[in-house]
Amino acid sequence: MEELTLATPSITFSAISLLMLAYTNRFLSYAQLIRTISAEYSVDPTERIRAQIDNLRRRMYLIRAMQILGITSLFLCVVCTFLIYIGLQTAAAWIFGIALVCLALSLAISIAEIQISVKALEIHLDSMEKNR
Repeated sequence: MEELTLATPSITFSAISLLMLAYTNRFLSYAQLIRTISAEYSVDPTERIRAQIDNLRRRMYLIRAMQILGITSLFLCVVCTFLIYIGLQTAAAWIFGIALVCLALSLAISIAEIQISVKALEIHLDSMEKNR
């Protein structure tokens, strides 16, 4: 195994930061949607709105998991950089590997969340077509 350099984990900083920005934007748009649906539900508590609330709750939990894993990955990259700096190459390699696993899990959860989002939009489009 080649030795890690300070540049190796540092390269992931910008990628993880951009990913976290995307996750945060999704979180904020879901938060706004939840506030809108909440107001609608208090006026007209239908089963359709209740199903949307359940769907959004599931998606919020997935986004939280994505964010936690992304932040953990970034934190571990920082720890890895420090370990390289002080000369602990083997520990740095293990920590960097764990950081990559956390990042991969975050991305996998993101794929699952996107699938749920698409299904929710398909249901919404189907209901719009039925009302035509």
